[in-house]
Amino acid sequence: MIDFEIPAETAALRDEIRAFVAEQIVPYETDPRLTRHGPNEELRTEMVELARKAGLLTFQAPTRFGGREPSHLDQAVLFEAAGWSTLGPVALNCAAPDEGNMFLLNKIANDEQVAEFLVPVIDGRQRSVFAMTEPDGAGSDPNQLNTEAVFDGSEYVINGLKWLITGADGARTWIIMARVAPNSFGGDGPTLFLCDGQTPGIEIERVMNTMDRNYVQGHGVVRFNDLRLPASALLGEVGQALRYAQLRLAPARLTHCMRWLGAASRAQSIAVEHARTRTGFGKPIGEHQGVGFMIADNEIALQQCRLAIWWACWTLDGGAKGRHESSMVKAYVSEELFKVADRCVQILGGMGISDETPVGMIFSDMRAFRLYDGPTEVHKYAIARQVLRNPEGHSS
Repeated sequence: MIDFEIPAETAALRDEIRAFVAEQIVPYETDPRLTRHGPNEELRTEMVELARKAGLLTFQAPTRFGGREPSHLDQAVLFEAAGWSTLGPVALNCAAPDEGNMFLLNKIANDEQVAEFLVPVIDGRQRSVFAMTEPDGAGSDPNQLNTEAVFDGSEYVINGLKWLITGADGARTWIIMARVAPNSFGGDGPTLFLCDGQTPGIEIERVMNTMDRNYVQGHGVVRFNDLRLPASALLGEVGQALRYAQLRLAPARLTHCMRWLGAASRAQSIAVEHARTRTGFGKPIGEHQGVGFMIADNEIALQQCRLAIWWACWTLDGGAKGRHESSMVKAYVSEELFKVADRCVQILGGMGISDETPVGMIFSDMRAFRLYDGPTEVHKYAIARQVLRNPEGHSS
């Protein structure tokens, strides 16, 4: 059965989240602590405490950790509301990479790891990273993983270089992907490790200057220099990192889409108000076909993106892995929402490329959305392979 009605409880929480973001978080968009590398730790902590006081912090967490554990479909509604400001997910503790890392750790971490590394992130006391991407290796193709872990029977010694590691500077919960070298003590292959960010051997070389600034502390270049970890630092099983990454990536792709749908809706609302009140050639500019058609195109795209996200979430809630579905939605939504943001800049004219409104920031941040968690072209490659392998039933 297909039902587009939002449950009353979910709608009420959506409205509460939207009001919180609009009233308490939007004012921070002009705070000087929102730097070119994203909000700094002081700003993040301040906003997190507001969400904690409002009873909305980490609302997506499992009930066993005090969260509300919404379904994927409910999350689509709630994360869109959180995304009304690009700072909303940071304040509510449902932003990347923490949201995806919390999801993964809840699935595969053991009890000791949960207590040390997951609970503090859920509680908003510390941040996390997922260290996979490399300058000359793993990224869209994690099979090119170059970071190596050598096991001597008691310790793993990890060496390698990572970059574009979101939030690396100051994060405490580290999920590291490295290739365990063949050894006489056990298995090998791509493996996940879990450790504290202050462990000797983790060196933050620099924070990269990127065009987006919505993630806490930006994106770091990290070198692992003889990082020594005990066997207890294994997250899951040796050689299973790629499988675990897929477990994380399908829902994480969708939560990105949800949050950016909220931001694009905000940009549209600003553009519409401008088109209603700004006059040109004797009437409001929205009444001119050139502007009116852009507003209409945006409205169509926003609703189509919303429905695509809901469909993929419905698939996941039904028990499917959703890899094919989430790839389609990520590819489609990232491209369409970027067009929405671009049209909003165009409608606003010169004001759209300034910081007089958040639209310019949303546009710049949205461009990066077309790359992370898989560039559009990589998703299309995967989609085409799936269709060619299974032309009658494409779902995975």
